[in-house]
Amino acid sequence: MTALNLAFQEFGHADKPPLIILHGFFASSRNWRVIAEKLADSYHVFVPDLRNHGASPHHPLLDYPSMATDLLAFMATHTKTPPHLLGHSMGGKVAMWCALNYPNQLNKLLIIDIAPRSYEHSFDSLITALQALPLTQLTQRKQAEHWLSDYIPDLSYRQFLLQNLLLTDTGYKWRVDLTVFKKMAHHIVAFPKTEQIIPFTRPTTFICGQDSDYCHLKHCQPLFPNAQQINIENAGHWLHAQQPEAFLQQVRDVLRQPLN
Repeated sequence: MTALNLAFQEFGHADKPPLIILHGFFASSRNWRVIAEKLADSYHVFVPDLRNHGASPHHPLLDYPSMATDLLAFMATHTKTPPHLLGHSMGGKVAMWCALNYPNQLNKLLIIDIAPRSYEHSFDSLITALQALPLTQLTQRKQAEHWLSDYIPDLSYRQFLLQNLLLTDTGYKWRVDLTVFKKMAHHIVAFPKTEQIIPFTRPTTFICGQDSDYCHLKHCQPLFPNAQQINIENAGHWLHAQQPEAFLQQVRDVLRQPLN
């Protein structure tokens, strides 16, 4: 499997321990800039755009083995020592798959509000709504926001998704390939088969939103037997945006602890 050369943002100095932050589905490095900047006082922070996201190359294959291959190549190029991995949602699954298959390539593992399991929800109706957006009729982003309101009632989520809508010289277009997203979304919802996988036995931290139902320790411990779960109050799946200071404090506390 050929690795893609990922676009990325970089924060902090090379003499600090490396930390790689992996974003979720439909997100990009820009969504983690504020967090990365604050962690850069203690870490050399890299925030790559995963394949088919942000400024990274597009590819018809979008699953966890392929994204882990990209991540391994990125680590080999940009980090001199095994980095800490922090992954949210889809990015958390990428980090977990990397840890399970290449355990010696990373330092600490922090997973944000996701478990190593397959979920029952589907992105099909969401992606269909985005594909139906009449791009040629748009003259301003506000129109897209209004048009999608019947399909995506949550304003903050609509605005998050519309970060992928770009204004070019010829009009609006999607930064992401929605056709690939729709074809591959079932891989994102799922998790690869693990029957032959050896569990990752080093300490692993799952930081979750107390109001979220994505992450339960019982789903994590078969593959991560030394896992701990930390819940952040008054936060859901987007806990890093909803409670950024509490989230940052927990991340700092975990990263400061000695690796047993």
